[in-house]
Amino acid sequence: MDVVQATNTEAKQRVQELRQLLQKASYAYYVLDSPIMEDAVYDQLYRELQQMENQYPELLTPDSPTQRVGEKPATQFISVRHNIPLYSLENAFNIDELKAWEGRWRRQAPNVGEVEYVCELKIDGSALALTYENGILTRGATRGDGVTGEDITQNVRTIRSIPLRLNVEGVERLYATSLQRIEVRGEAFLPLEVFKQINEERQKAGEVVFANPRNAAAGTLRQLNSRIVAKRRLDFFAYTLHIPGRDDASIANTQWEALKLLQQMGFRVNPNHKLCFSLQEVAEYYKYWDTQRLNLPYMTDGVVVKLNSFKLQEQLGFTQKFPRWAVALKYAAEEAPTRVENIAVNVGRTGALTPLAQMRPVQLAGTTVSRATLHNADRVAQLDIRIGDTVIVRKAGEIIPEVVQVLQELRPDDAQPFVMPSHCPVCSSAVVREMGEAVTRCVNASCPAILKGAIEHWVSRDALDIRGLGEKLVHQLVDREVVHSVADLYDLTEDKLCELERMGKKSAQKLVEATAQSKNQPWSRVLYGLGIRHVGSVNAQLLSEKFPTVEQLAEASQADIETVHGIGEEIAQSVHQWFRISANQTLISRLKDAGLQFASAMEATAVSHSHQKLAGKTFVLTGTLPTLKRDEAKALIQQAGGKVTDSVSKKTDYLVIGEDAGSKLAKAQELGIPQLSEGELLEMLQD
Repeated sequence: MDVVQATNTEAKQRVQELRQLLQKASYAYYVLDSPIMEDAVYDQLYRELQQMENQYPELLTPDSPTQRVGEKPATQFISVRHNIPLYSLENAFNIDELKAWEGRWRRQAPNVGEVEYVCELKIDGSALALTYENGILTRGATRGDGVTGEDITQNVRTIRSIPLRLNVEGVERLYATSLQRIEVRGEAFLPLEVFKQINEERQKAGEVVFANPRNAAAGTLRQLNSRIVAKRRLDFFAYTLHIPGRDDASIANTQWEALKLLQQMGFRVNPNHKLCFSLQEVAEYYKYWDTQRLNLPYMTDGVVVKLNSFKLQEQLGFTQKFPRWAVALKYAAEEAPTRVENIAVNVGRTGALTPLAQMRPVQLAGTTVSRATLHNADRVAQLDIRIGDTVIVRKAGEIIPEVVQVLQELRPDDAQPFVMPSHCPVCSSAVVREMGEAVTRCVNASCPAILKGAIEHWVSRDALDIRGLGEKLVHQLVDREVVHSVADLYDLTEDKLCELERMGKKSAQKLVEATAQSKNQPWSRVLYGLGIRHVGSVNAQLLSEKFPTVEQLAEASQADIETVHGIGEEIAQSVHQWFRISANQTLISRLKDAGLQFASAMEATAVSHSHQKLAGKTFVLTGTLPTLKRDEAKALIQQAGGKVTDSVSKKTDYLVIGEDAGSKLAKAQELGIPQLSEGELLEMLQD
């Protein structure tokens, strides 16, 4: 809700909704140990509530979630009081907010000149407070509400990266007096590979999988059986050192020195910390890790920025909830809450009807999002989404975000259920849903929506690559009935194009030239551009190699098509049926007359694959590889004589796996197909 434009009544209602949701989330997280939302979502709701209360101070009440640090810890463990409170950090979400933080602390210390900052990755795990007496670990406690936590020492002892006895010999010689009691703060977390293994085991056992590594780490630490904790292989990074009752400067003058000291004592310290001498360096560090964090073996959701000097930290002190000398600079949220204002239906080039949630605009992963895919009628039913619902939207590498959760606690009484239309919203033709399919389709080949999608696909970069023919121009051409098929594109003239909106003579000339140039694209690209269902660019390349002319492919039986490596029954059936349709035969004839390439160029000399290392081998790639991009790995395999296909089948020789391998891995394991890491693939290429 826009807090500036909201009326007092609307603001009061929204504040009540936010408090209700935040209180439920806090109770689920701190007491029940069963989180109901991601940190990024909680942060955004919390900030919205803060903004509302700042705009309408009369709505601020003592029981608001903004007036306290957290909820009470659960009662299954013994509660312990922290000798030094575990304060949470103030959040900043961009560089401007980071500068504002610097301005606030400088007002508290106006005579301070240039300073040093220490930047550390904010590990997405669970905070721990460790107590050592005479060098021996005596207590491990959760953060809890910052003042009181829970004693989970037995579980902490199972974490191998936490020393049971400190390596203090050298330290004692340096500082003369023995360190009788120290406290170390840090983050327990699950490496991504371990997290995947745990979820796979839980899935096989029929148990509910963890939503993310942070939830898994928190749930693991609160297991009553420490043997289960040991099996889950938690890890730990230390980041703070305290000496209760003594001046920290007596053993270290700065945070940078303290991190080095922690390493000497035997703790793991995250190796990616950096000493920065200006806020500009901090900003560069943050921007660098905003992309590079995807290559880390653990989750991080931001950067912690601390003033390096302990003397300056002591001078600045704390607010009621935060240290003034530190801030958490968080990455753009990949999930966010918003409200569904309508549910529309989009018709794609294959006639598929896709319901889309039209939402109140929300910032997500650095962009403004106002719509999200709901996929199909089954997904709508599964989510039980209605117009008026508050939902969680995710954008994790997808062009169109998707709705992942409905917050039914906030459902208004007048929320409207959605029903998939029985007729196409574009051409009004009856729609069909074939047995065994989740997709509802318009089957009218003349539907303007299908035609627009077909043309956009035809001109795309991987197909005919006609530059200058964008979405808006395609819509004009179809809406004005200038084109009725992709073949009509080759009849366009400069005069016809100049009649369109915002189309000058020079632009029209360039587009006619680009369209003419597309006639030189090879047979494989033309085949892909035809938009046959299930035929991607890789499959089109495979088919064009097996059937070097369109006549050979059109006359092939389904069984003949299935003999191509990587082409299964579903693809073969789709290709065979497409060439049986008379309208498609007419389209091929028109495109041939226009001068398009429907035959592969004959090579002057046959390329011998006998000397190539991967000749005759078929590979499938899945997941994100450590160093190679998917296209790079594919090119290396093909250069060595191998083939790369999209799907795993009995004809697959090897599956190359990276992080976040999906269903292809399960299929390969089921069929007994060997799996290769990136390193093993490179070794195979070098052998």
